[in-house]
Order: sequence, then C-alpha cells, then structure tokens
Amino acid sequence: MAYVITDSCVACGTCAAACPVEAISEGEIYSIDPETCIECGTCAENCPTEAIVLPD
Repeated sequence: MAYVITDSCVACGTCAAACPVEAISEGEIYSIDPETCIECGTCAENCPTEAIVLPD
C-alpha cells in the first residue's frame, strides 16, 4: 500500500526531492502516485510536518 500525503502538507517539496522514484507530484498539497511508489518510506522520514503516512 502506497504512502499518502495528508492535509498537514505545507508543499515544501522536501518529500519530492527525497523520493528515489519520483512518485510525488507538486500541488497545493503534494500527492503520491500509488503505481510508482515503492513504499520505501523515504518521503515520510524527510517530511518536516509528518504529513506522510501509510493508510490504515
């Protein structure tokens, strides 16, 4: 299951820069392409607002 970006996202771009497979798209709130995400967790580890989580 791919990571998701919650409403806590401040669109700082840290996650997109850290993603090794470029699965994160820019926007008012960034989004993760579940088809491209390899579930490595790098985005979540680098997110300063802890806005990236695995869905329940």
